[in-house]
Amino acid sequence: MRILRLLATGWLMLVLPLSASCNSQSVAKLASATDEAGDRLPRLTGRVVDNANLIAPSAAAQLTRRLSALETRTTDQFVVVTLPSLGGETIEQYGLRLGRGWGIGQRGKNNGVLLIVAPTERKVRIEVGYGLENRLTDPIAAGIIQARILPEFRAGRMEEGIVEGVDGILAVLDAGSSAERKMAA
Repeated sequence: MRILRLLATGWLMLVLPLSASCNSQSVAKLASATDEAGDRLPRLTGRVVDNANLIAPSAAAQLTRRLSALETRTTDQFVVVTLPSLGGETIEQYGLRLGRGWGIGQRGKNNGVLLIVAPTERKVRIEVGYGLENRLTDPIAAGIIQARILPEFRAGRMEEGIVEGVDGILAVLDAGSSAERKMAA
């Protein structure tokens, strides 16, 4: 497992691969999931889980449409989650519990991505399923966070930073998927 750590003006960014996957029916089934230890996870209510109230409803709806379209085009599953607090856990621990508990990504493909934002702790993380590591690599994810997300966060524009992060991740996933389709043709 590769770990990339980068500290930038108080924001800590980490990228780890997801280790679990499930099919798209997970969203409804895991709405009140717990992890293996029985600890409660936030409700998986859709493709945008804004528990820290950082995203306006109209922006959340637009992000949801875009993330749904990604899954339709590629089968990749992508969830944005904002948390009011990590509850004393590291973002690595919390992200791993979310990835496993929610089962983002399809079984056998491990093609899930989580964009996790914890503003109280000033942490952001992109967690990538093993099946997408060849496209959304640690250096690419770090670049998205450094160039797109953190500048907006530092300026106090949390929603815009999240949208920029989604834009960057979608561009990478779509580019990889497009290249895969061309190779298969």
